[in-house]
Amino acid sequence: MTAPAAAVEDAFRAEWGRVLGAVARATGDLDLAEESAQEAFATALRTWSRDGVPDRPGAWLTTTARRHALDVLRRRRVEADKSVTAARRGERVDGPGRAADRVHDEVERGLDDAGWSPDDPDGDLVRLLFTCCHPALPLDGRVALTLRSLTGMTTGQVARAFLVPEATMSQRLVRTKRRIRATGIAFRVPPPGLLAERTDAVLGVLYVLFTEGYDAWAEPAGDVEGCAERRALADDAVRLTRLAARLLPREPEARGLLALMLLQHARRDARSGDDGVARTLAEQDRSRWRRDEIDEGLAVLDAALAARRPGPYQVQAAIAALHCRAATAGETDWAEVLALYDVLLDLAPSPVVALNRAVAVAEVQGAEAGLVAVDAVAQDPALAGYHLLPALRADLLTRAGRPADAVVELRRALDQVDREGDRRLLRARLAALGGAPPA
Repeated sequence: MTAPAAAVEDAFRAEWGRVLGAVARATGDLDLAEESAQEAFATALRTWSRDGVPDRPGAWLTTTARRHALDVLRRRRVEADKSVTAARRGERVDGPGRAADRVHDEVERGLDDAGWSPDDPDGDLVRLLFTCCHPALPLDGRVALTLRSLTGMTTGQVARAFLVPEATMSQRLVRTKRRIRATGIAFRVPPPGLLAERTDAVLGVLYVLFTEGYDAWAEPAGDVEGCAERRALADDAVRLTRLAARLLPREPEARGLLALMLLQHARRDARSGDDGVARTLAEQDRSRWRRDEIDEGLAVLDAALAARRPGPYQVQAAIAALHCRAATAGETDWAEVLALYDVLLDLAPSPVVALNRAVAVAEVQGAEAGLVAVDAVAQDPALAGYHLLPALRADLLTRAGRPADAVVELRRALDQVDREGDRRLLRARLAALGGAPPA
């Protein structure tokens, strides 16, 4: 790769979101912003070899993208006889369908209230992040649009990551952008009264994205289609959450989520064995955990907790930290884990949290107590078809000396599991108890 081509590639990774966000803010048209950003990078490939790499590649790309957007809007004005103002830096452009709330003063006031000056180059990034993750958009659309807009992944790449046809993903993105236009969602940081709610939506999208990638690390990559692409989603989620934590310095939950991701992602190499069988936390080879990421996660968690505004992500990160600090599974401070799950259940009650709490109950009070805790939540409709429920019951029944009952639960779990790594783990456990797998 030539030096200019490498510079374009580096700039793409570092600047795509900023360029896209700047044009989207100026035009209110995400499709035009994507077209203009793509044209800017294509122009860079052609001209940087001839003229050299500019001192500020991001500024060059943004200016080029703005000029392209202005040219397009001028053509539209001529063709449709519609007025438009210049898309130079700091000016507004009235594109088709701009909503009434996209008023310059209101947008900039929102930025000021959130601690962003209008000239801050990261301001456009945070606008774009909040737009892509707006709670009025469907969750699958938010996740897809965030990947497409902030990472520069192609529609085909996003589709492969989520194991859907490219046409399906394209339609999903089109519907989501259409919803932005139809509902008048503004490219802005929300005002203070809505900031907390909207921040929760942003962090929720990033965690969904991370979970999708993290789960793939427990799969046999060579035997599961799209596994490598899905694993890469975890890296993208960590990168975007680093950005969110930096863009939202007053939100400790953003740092809490980053800490949680770092502490969990540090274990990725140990989540599956060479045989493609998923490894539980107790079974993982802790020498394969990435200590540098653990150390960073612990430091980020300490910074989040220092704000003394605890939230669900911070509590989950604190639980992950206890596991990471234990040299062996047997040295885990399960009493503290249980106490933190009690806090988490108060902050964010859910049947999955209650199920995870039951694991800690079993470690502290014994398998029978764990079974009682599991059975207390087992009938919740949200857990219907959730293979980890019968899998956990099977583990606790085995520890309680009831192998025949455990076999029944393992067969039920195998009927429900949809991940190959977990399927292989359940089959191994069933074989160890002398049970035949379901036909």
